[in-house]
Amino acid sequence: MQIDIHARGFELTEGLREHTFRRLKFATDRALDEVRTVKVRLSDVNGPRGGEDKHCLIQIPLAGRQQILVHDTETDMYVAIDRAIGRAEHLLAKRIGRKREHHHVQHKHWPAPQADSDTATETNN
Repeated sequence: MQIDIHARGFELTEGLREHTFRRLKFATDRALDEVRTVKVRLSDVNGPRGGEDKHCLIQIPLAGRQQILVHDTETDMYVAIDRAIGRAEHLLAKRIGRKREHHHVQHKHWPAPQADSDTATETNN
């Protein structure tokens, strides 16, 4: 899986890059067959003025389905990253689960139940 992390309005530290990478790897671990790339855009909207302006945008394209696109804005970049990744993980699990469930239901045919010779039958007298 390719993870593309870019920062705008501030310098991306190695610690922040590593934190984002590690959290994304853990969050997408169950969907390695489905996820080929993840794009992360980090920005500091207000710059040095501070405030709730640390923004994290995550984009996960999924083949044959609508992409996952989540974002979060917080006062702390690590919190914004964690919250956005948490939402992305939840949406990914839902979409992958639906696909597998739909695939399972469409392609698995169960035989019709047959009477068991050992089963007692009820008779009306």
